[in-house]
Amino acid sequence: MRSEEIRKRFLAFFEKRGHTIIPSAPLVPQNDPSVLFNTAGMQPLVPYLLGEPHPAGKRIANIQKCVRTGDLDDIGDNRHFSFFEMMGNWSLGDYFKKEAISWSYEFLTSKEEGLGLNPSQLYVTVFEGDENAPLDMESIEIWKSLGIPENRIYALPADDNWWSPGDNGPCGPCTEMFYDVTGKVGDLTQEQFIEAVKKEDVIEIWNDVFMEYEKKDGKVIGKLAQRNVDTGAGLERITAVMQGKKTAYETDLFEELIQKIQKLSEIKNEKLERIIADHIRTSIFLISDGVIPSSSAQGYILRRLLRRAIRSGHALITNVSGNYNQLVEIVVNKYQVSYPNLKENKNKIILELEKEFDKFINTLELGLKKIKELFGKEEDINTFGLNSAILFDLYQTYGFPLELSIEEINRERSNRGLPVLDEQLRKIYQEQFNKNMAEHQKLSQTSSAGMFKGGLANHNEKTIRLHTAHHLLLAALQQVLGKEVKQRGSNITEERLRIDFSFDRKMTDEEKKQVEDIVNAKIKEGLIVERCEMSKAEAEKLGAEMEFGTKYGDMVSVYLVHNKNSGHFSKEFCGGPHVGNTSELGIFKIQKEEASSQGVRRIKATLG
Repeated sequence: MRSEEIRKRFLAFFEKRGHTIIPSAPLVPQNDPSVLFNTAGMQPLVPYLLGEPHPAGKRIANIQKCVRTGDLDDIGDNRHFSFFEMMGNWSLGDYFKKEAISWSYEFLTSKEEGLGLNPSQLYVTVFEGDENAPLDMESIEIWKSLGIPENRIYALPADDNWWSPGDNGPCGPCTEMFYDVTGKVGDLTQEQFIEAVKKEDVIEIWNDVFMEYEKKDGKVIGKLAQRNVDTGAGLERITAVMQGKKTAYETDLFEELIQKIQKLSEIKNEKLERIIADHIRTSIFLISDGVIPSSSAQGYILRRLLRRAIRSGHALITNVSGNYNQLVEIVVNKYQVSYPNLKENKNKIILELEKEFDKFINTLELGLKKIKELFGKEEDINTFGLNSAILFDLYQTYGFPLELSIEEINRERSNRGLPVLDEQLRKIYQEQFNKNMAEHQKLSQTSSAGMFKGGLANHNEKTIRLHTAHHLLLAALQQVLGKEVKQRGSNITEERLRIDFSFDRKMTDEEKKQVEDIVNAKIKEGLIVERCEMSKAEAEKLGAEMEFGTKYGDMVSVYLVHNKNSGHFSKEFCGGPHVGNTSELGIFKIQKEEASSQGVRRIKATLG
């Protein structure tokens, strides 16, 4: 069964059972600034799971586009993808466990309307219970009534069978369905079942989450006003099962794409082929949803994906940009019926890819040239490659990836009869490099782990005060340096704030003093900090500052810092949190002003 047929059957099955089919939300969350991407099918629906009425009713179904990039290093194995699609059906205060489980089972096993999987190859897990909720006996009894033997129903702890989107929001126990992809496993004890899952002889194919609890600050605080159901499955995984493949990379979802990469390749490398296919597919979907490569937020993740694809492709393909355009055609043709905006934005996608490819290829050439120059100095022959600061400088100055630096360094050392860097040294350099990177770029993990609003490390009093000072700082920079100054990134910890902003030269000491004085004057003035909900059009008309690279919905949150008699000092699109009055902040002090990247400066500052 091809992926197109699986899509069609899933949506038809649940539409017949009273569900309204809704489109996928964009990959960039429209009303949730706490995360970079939609990483699960439920994420765009959180307000409705918490009780807000959905315009489509209480029963809905869709196939949601998702992006997760927290485990990029694992991509290329059988299970990991940065872009995937979640098939989901939802009950918003309507049906609950009996209907959800029965329909899941029926869709999986029905030959007429569903997937026609063999019921004798199914296994089920349920929540074993803990201090938050009891053993899910109701689900056990429903599964037994459907014919699943009791010795194939396993009660597992919260790590396996309790679902929540993070530290806050709707959550609850879940029941998961697993399938024997070998057809030979048979009955298993719980220990044998866990081992079979690790070996991928038995794989998870469906999950029903019963959201009747609410979590706040990492703790379950009680039950929701309504009971909800979130059920579904990954299209990639289901397609692999239906086509008898070990991985979705071998299914029709990737088949033509990988065949084209293989045809263009000069050498055979399965992992690199998969990385290119995965990253190009994800990048195409991100660009079609409005993301462009940049040095912050979603744009940084896109740039990282593209550069990993280019690095992988560089080893396989000679004419990089021309060949990648052929891959765009394949992805657009494959998905354009389900996602028409791919075809509408095809030219834009190709243009953005070409620009990023050209830029990064030039970066690679500059980095290689720099390495050769450094090796050309006799005094550096024995020391170069044994200094992690130099490796990081190559990355920071030239955008040259660590692994390529080490690869080129080893080539040069080998040519000179010097020992190459062994794995232990590589590990040390990676750790030191990561330590440097943590100070310069913290966005690589945020798409899967989530990030706090406004780039905050947490929501305690110190970071909230610094967050408000951050707004004052941007307004002061624009007052001193000009309105063309725009924020290009931010990070706030308990100790300091950091802002990256567009400006093409070093600030003078006088300018820094002016900025400091303005911020401190506004703190002393005791300005009101006020949050307003308004339409995006109203906010733009008001002149509110937008965060670079962020996509906003029709309704937005804007923070105004003002004196009701003298007008607004700061106006910014922001999800908060902030203090109520600037008099709470203390004394503002700029610690450092430095270059961040070409055309972008960086300030670090504190509050005393």
